[in-house]
Parts: sequence; structure tokens; C-alpha cells
Amino acid sequence: MTYLNFPKNFLWGGATAANQLEGAYQEDGKGLSVADVLPQGKDRFAIVNRPDFNWTIDKSKYRYPNHQGIDHYHRFKEDIKLFSEMGFKCYRFSIAWSRIFPEGDEKTPNASGLKFYDEVIATCLKYDIEPVVTISHYEMPLHLVTKYGGWKNKRLIEFYKHFAETVLTRYFKQVKYWMTFNEINSAWAFPVMSQGLVANNGGNDKQTIFQAWHNQFVASAWAVKIGHALDPKLQVGCMLLYATTYSYDANPVNQLATLQQNQAFNFFCGDVQVRGEYPAYTDALMADNGFKFTDLDFSAEELTLLKNHPVDYIGFSYYMSAVVETVEKEHAEVGGNLLSGIKNPFLKASEWGWQIDPIGLRIALNQLYERYRKPLFIVENGLGAVDKPDADGKIKDDYRIDYLKQHIEQMGAAIHDGVDLMGYTPWGCIDLVSASSGQMSKRYGFIYVDLDDAGQGSLNRYKKQSFNWYQRVIASNGADLGS
Repeated sequence: MTYLNFPKNFLWGGATAANQLEGAYQEDGKGLSVADVLPQGKDRFAIVNRPDFNWTIDKSKYRYPNHQGIDHYHRFKEDIKLFSEMGFKCYRFSIAWSRIFPEGDEKTPNASGLKFYDEVIATCLKYDIEPVVTISHYEMPLHLVTKYGGWKNKRLIEFYKHFAETVLTRYFKQVKYWMTFNEINSAWAFPVMSQGLVANNGGNDKQTIFQAWHNQFVASAWAVKIGHALDPKLQVGCMLLYATTYSYDANPVNQLATLQQNQAFNFFCGDVQVRGEYPAYTDALMADNGFKFTDLDFSAEELTLLKNHPVDYIGFSYYMSAVVETVEKEHAEVGGNLLSGIKNPFLKASEWGWQIDPIGLRIALNQLYERYRKPLFIVENGLGAVDKPDADGKIKDDYRIDYLKQHIEQMGAAIHDGVDLMGYTPWGCIDLVSASSGQMSKRYGFIYVDLDDAGQGSLNRYKKQSFNWYQRVIASNGADLGS
């Protein structure tokens, strides 16, 4: 049975990140970010984890697609107008930390950077689009890594606090919805973007990652405290990468391993940020990784701050599910959103090997809501695919429509189950640079951007078939999913 009774105030929209679409990486005083030194290619994370990686740009060896993005910095008015045409109720984007504080440790913000976001937010409001702002989305200033060592250094708490206070104070009257860190739990597997950690500065050491998380939790709680002091009605959320995780079979060994995998990856960061305290399994999880909680640098005051200032809602990304198998060693593997794993024989996969599991989204929504009883917000979901214009120049992406339709149906079913779901912002509502590979050919958008993996193209924007489809979905508040 299909349930498509979405709340009247449901936030339909789309999502992007500054580092993946703005470009203009050194314009108007912007400093370098971590994303600016990530080379293009499917092996970009392998490259940054080499012992000799030194956070520098070498254009003789690599392309750096984030430098150009899709030139949203100069085209944001055109892009947001297109979002308005689709009927967006909200637009999730991030503020590039290095555009406001080029090195991250300055006292005074960059006026040009603030002026840019003044205009972005004003353009959204002009079209009655609610801004949903991620304070830090995989784009911390590079200087905070090269000088301070990234988030393992407690000094970053004060730098983030200053950044958060600057943007919250400036925009709290115009922006109601905020998130503190994008996919904070992704550091479990790839800490480079969220924590500024790679192999040669602690990225392979779990104690270092947990210390960095603690520092981020404290910084996040400061943002919540600052936001609520400005306006108690402000909604400040966390943001998790969520992959519904199944046991390969009924073997209790695999069932236990699945429980532990869920605790470590899907729940740990959420438990601290939503409940305001470290979960009961903390000591066991840390012991499994060779250290104790007391080995971390923390204070009683910090733990009190966490307790007193939990987040208001849970934003999360959902692209696929995962399978846990610890008994048998020989299994086909598949790719995924920063993660890979064992192939699920019951699921199809995308061109990039990501397993497509709409029912897994219903399960995720139920799991998260049952655990936290706070509103949920799906702030990323979508299908990366190679979209090619036909002879008439049209992009017929019926495969994307089918993917999104199936996921929206499961969202409706989860609401029927009793889940409090705030909204839905599919990822890459306009084509942008892929975070995992730096490719343009891995497209998610309702809007096609004429740009290839070599950085060639007119940058012109074109509506895909899915553009008109999503327009109808929003206009009907999710009731019309027909293609």
C-alpha cells in the first residue's frame, strides 16, 4: 500500500555544498580549504593517505575540480531562480568557512565573504525559499590543518565557535534551520574532509579520530547554545551519514557484529549530539580500538555543555544500505558513499556500485526516530549517474525519477509509521563536483551543467526530465509521483 500524506509544511527542496559548486576558490579574499587540495579521480582518498601527502596543490600532476566547481559563485542568482521554478520550499547549502575566515584563526571576518552569503540568502528569501545552512561541510580552512593539525587540536573549538557565532549572529533572523557539521560520522572511514586528518597526521589512529570527534561535539554544542541564545526557536541540528545495516544471515555472530557496526558508525555521533552524553557502549567501543575514554582530553565543563545543549533535530544522508558478514571471507564487494562493503544479492546497484535500497530508507527513518524521538530531516539522497543529452539535447533521466519516486514512497510509509519527518532535500539538485571522486560525470541534479571531467564546457544550465517531475511532486506535496 502507498502512503503519500505529507505534512502541510513539509520542506521540499534540494541540497549542495559550497566546496562542490561555488568555485572562485581564491576570489574576494577566500583562503584555501581542505577540499581545494583534493585531486580529481577515484583514487583521491588513496592519494591523500600516502605518507608523502603534504597538503599542497600540484597542477602538474593532478586536476583540482573544486577550484572551478560549477561557478555558482557568479551564477547563484540564475541557479536559485531555477530552484524557485521547481517550487523549492527550502534550499540546503553550506557557508564556506575559508570564505569568512580565510585561515580560520582570524579575529575579523572577511567582509566580501559575508557579502556573498548576504546575497545568497536574500535571493532565497526573494523566492520564499527557506535557507537551510550547514555551518561546516567538508571545507575547513587548510591553515587549521597545516598549522594546528586539524580537529585533533582543541584550539579548533574556539575557532569554530567564533565562525559559528559570526554567521549565526549575522543570519539568525533570516535563517531558521542550521546544521553544525556535515556527515560528522564519516570520519570513521575517511576523516580527511570532516576532521582534516590523513595517514601522516593521525587519520589512521582511532583514538585521534575520537579526540577530534569530542572536540567537534563540544564545538557543535557551542553553536547550539549560541543559536538558542539569539532565538530560542532557532533549529540547530546535527548531520549524519546513515547506511541502514543488515546482517548477511541469521548467524548470531553476524547479528552481534551488525549491532556493533551500527553502534560505531550509525549511532555513536548521533547519541552524543542528540542525547547530550556519551552512550553506554562507549567504553566497549573504545576498548575494541585500543584505548580508554579517560585517554581523551576532555573536561567536566565540556561534558556539561554537551548535556545542556543537544541538537534540535537530526539531519542525515541516505544513499544505500550495507551488509555485515564476519564468518565467511569470500564475498563480492560493492562501492558506496565513502564506504564499501559486501554485496547484497537482493539489491540492484548504481553505475558507481552503490546498492539501491528504498525500503532501507523507511527502516532508517524508523530506527532513528524510535531511538531519538526528535524530528528527522533527509538532507541528502539521490542517484549519481552518467547523464547524456540525446539528439535533441534533452536529458531523459527516467532512472533518476524512478529512484527518487521509490524513496519518496518509503518516506510516506515512514510518516504513516509515526515518524516525524521535516523535509527532503535531494543531493546535488544541480550537477556539481562529486565529493568521493571529484568527477562531474557522476551527476545527481535536476539541472544539467555543461561541464565535463576535464573542466571543459559552456557551464550552461539545462533542465532534465526530472526537473519537471520534481516540480509536480512539490506542487502536489508528494501526492503526484507519476512520471
